[in-house]
This record gives sequence, C-alpha cells and structure tokens, in this order.
Amino acid sequence: MQDNEAAYSLPEGGDASIWNNSTTYGAQSFANPLQKEARELGSSYHILVVEDDSSLANLEAGILKAHGYLVAIANNGEMAITVLEQTLPDLVLLDLDLSGTINGWDVLQMLRTYSSTPVLLTSAESSVNRQIRIRGETRSTLDLLPKPFLMQTLLKRIERMLTIAPY
Repeated sequence: MQDNEAAYSLPEGGDASIWNNSTTYGAQSFANPLQKEARELGSSYHILVVEDDSSLANLEAGILKAHGYLVAIANNGEMAITVLEQTLPDLVLLDLDLSGTINGWDVLQMLRTYSSTPVLLTSAESSVNRQIRIRGETRSTLDLLPKPFLMQTLLKRIERMLTIAPY
C-alpha cells in the first residue's frame, strides 16, 4: 500500500472514502470521477464486490464502473465484513465460495443481523438455490447468479434488484 493510500485504510481510520479512492486495506475502489457529483444527487449506486478471484473481481468492477456504478472490491470475507461495518452499499455482489475462514454465507449472515441490503450471490455450486429458498427472502433482497455467467446478465440482475429493492 502506498503512503498516500494508507490514510484510507478502513480498520484504522474507518473512512468511507473507499468509494472514491483507488486502493484501501485489501479493498479496491473503482469510481468514475464524474460519479461523485452524481452520487450527491442520488443517481449513482454503490456496489460492493466480494470476490476472491482478483481477475473476476476486476472484470466485474470494470464493467459496473463503465455503467456508472461506484464499486469497491473486498477480496475475502474478513475484508467484506470490515467494509460492511463501516458503510452500507446499495447492493452487495457476493461470491459464496470465498477462500479463508469466513465464507460468503458467513458474510451474508452477519449483514442480515442489521440490514436488508440487496445481495446478489454468485456460486458454481448447484445446491445453493435450495439454501436460498430456506432463508425466505424475496428476490428483491437476495438472488443467485450461477457461475459462469455473462456480464450482460450480471448487469440486468443488478439493475432489477436496485429497481425493486425495498429502501
């Protein structure tokens, strides 16, 4: 981490400027410079991408940024929880198959203790649909996008969830 980026590390400072800076403690942010003013007017959405495959996370973030979203990346469950404790995004794109001690289900469970933020789950496992139905959430707050998926499909799901999400 470079010195000028150290000021934005979440655990020490708790600075929500993760959405406006290129790198923070384990989380990268991709924000179109023109989007800061748009967000102040309420027209841009914040999306947290939780994905341990850095190439996929960067691809997803790049596509989302190109479509006007403010995006931050958490590369593991621990970082996702840290970010979510500091600031709530408008939507979380959450890989269930995270490596490490905290998986995607753990992140979702922690988030649901205090928020109904919409979450779009991604997973290569086929048994996930059954587990989602057991949770009893609506498709506006919890949905699944099976891997592999087309980026166009990702964009449509996110747009749908943000449009019908109960705020």
